[in-house]
Amino acid sequence: MGGQFGQIAFIVWRESVEALLVVGILNAWLAREGAVRGLAGGRAWLWGGVGAGLAVAAALAVALLFFAEAFGDEGQDWFQIVMVFLAAGLILQMVAWMRRHGRNLKRNLESGLSAASARASGWGVFVLATVAVAREGSETVVFLWGTFATMSGSALVAPIAAALGGLLAAVATYGLLQLGGRVLSWRTFFQATEIMLLFLALAMLTTGVDRLIGLDLLPTLSKPLWSTAWLLDDGTFVGGFVAALTGYRARPDLTTLLLWVSYGLLVWRLVTPPKAITLPVREVRS
Repeated sequence: MGGQFGQIAFIVWRESVEALLVVGILNAWLAREGAVRGLAGGRAWLWGGVGAGLAVAAALAVALLFFAEAFGDEGQDWFQIVMVFLAAGLILQMVAWMRRHGRNLKRNLESGLSAASARASGWGVFVLATVAVAREGSETVVFLWGTFATMSGSALVAPIAAALGGLLAAVATYGLLQLGGRVLSWRTFFQATEIMLLFLALAMLTTGVDRLIGLDLLPTLSKPLWSTAWLLDDGTFVGGFVAALTGYRARPDLTTLLLWVSYGLLVWRLVTPPKAITLPVREVRS
């Protein structure tokens, strides 16, 4: 259970920092260029977009709740399994997206604001803020749904507290990042959290496979191949915490091992930049 709370806190922390980064870039540009570019009231459009983005994420949460309630017990098991795999896929997509666009994120956002200012329209600012916040908020909703869906009543107090803790940690982290490389650089932050996200995606995939095995929809293919319970048992509090954040299993079977190997190959492909193709140059004879 502690590992689930760790997942919640980490996801809210990471996604909130990214959302704060986007909003901070937009706000800084408006403070510097807004009046000059004819967007004197741009901040009102910005915060309106932030509110709209949060509303979109909240609407997604309500929609997921509606669909979950529409299924029976067996249907909810399937729904949660689908959400776990979807969340893992979104994490991989997010890592890939940040690797492609993270370096030019500020430039791209400021280009969008420049285009909006050319039309002297606050709607461009509103749409940029809405899309950015809705994207981070919606990803967070999907990531957290599988955990929250299994809890009810007073059991929700702890995960909500973990989410609030993650949000407060995000604000503090953003403050440190704004100080620049003297304390913590954006590059270091994204590199470290990228590794943590990749492990978290593996944890979600392993959980999904465990559930499919529990429903007799996947075979284990073997008895446990080895046991590291003597070193770290995933049935203990500390071991369960590590398992929830990394996908660790003390007694993995062949199906789990094949998942780990396949995932490792996929991540290697994801993080390894493609090699440039050099075409042979034919000698031209006169």
